[in-house]
Amino acid sequence: MSINKADGPDSITVEQRPDPSPGPGEVRIRVAAAGVNPSDPFIWRRIGSGPLQPPLTPGLDAAGTIDATGTDVDRLIVGDRVMAVVNARRPEGGAQAELVVVPAASVVPLADSVDLTAAATLPMTGLTALEGLRLLDLAPGKTLAVTGGAGQLASYLIPLAKQRGLRVIADAKPADEDFVTGLGTDHVVPRGTGFIDAVLQLVPGGVDAIFDTAALTRSVVPAIRDGGAIAVVRGWDDADAPGRDITVHAVSVGPAMQNTGWLELLAAEAARGHLPLRVAGIYPPEAAVEAYTRMEAGGLRGRLVIAF
Repeated sequence: MSINKADGPDSITVEQRPDPSPGPGEVRIRVAAAGVNPSDPFIWRRIGSGPLQPPLTPGLDAAGTIDATGTDVDRLIVGDRVMAVVNARRPEGGAQAELVVVPAASVVPLADSVDLTAAATLPMTGLTALEGLRLLDLAPGKTLAVTGGAGQLASYLIPLAKQRGLRVIADAKPADEDFVTGLGTDHVVPRGTGFIDAVLQLVPGGVDAIFDTAALTRSVVPAIRDGGAIAVVRGWDDADAPGRDITVHAVSVGPAMQNTGWLELLAAEAARGHLPLRVAGIYPPEAAVEAYTRMEAGGLRGRLVIAF
């Protein structure tokens, strides 16, 4: 699958390419499914500008079966069911292809109980949650507020935060309250204009940190205590700091893409049923433009996947 230009029904095409071969420290995966992340439409719209030049194979998440290994690989063998995180900006492209060569450090085995299509929703988003928690560095007993509580990132973040002994407050629409509570959330508060007042009623003076999965940025800062922190996934809204000694952490997953230990943790938690692997829709490669357009529109509860 290749992005050849921005926009249009023929901008993403299915192409035949020579089979890639794994080098030292690499494996080749026969991909069953590849996740569609919010960054994929971003790349699609900007292809041809700056370093993003066509043709480009998109995709950050893959799940499938190892079908070849390079030298210096002893942790993975042919036939292993695996999930992987892939850097789509590398010259050989990303995960949305039938065969993908990936550094072995970015690949981990999956339990037989974990569906491969569902597993394609996990690696990049799960690493985003873990990296944000690392940056916030909250001690057990501290309070974390989460925006976008029913979204895909929050659905991984909340169980992982609870695993670290944090008190979690998350927002949700009435229809999503039961789901968000089921993630282990201590308190569910309203979305929108009532969020800040509801948080401050629970924690006078403000929470220790906010993980802002909904990109609300500066508007939710009043719910944070002096000296607290906020983790953002789509950048800050301007160059000015929020004040009151509040620290802004911009979450970037790049350094974590070969964190095998974190990927193993995510795979284990998924096998235990602690992380909800939600598939919002399955598309063939030929319908990638439809999938990208639907992802770009937002409001999904789960991830879309491209199935091969």
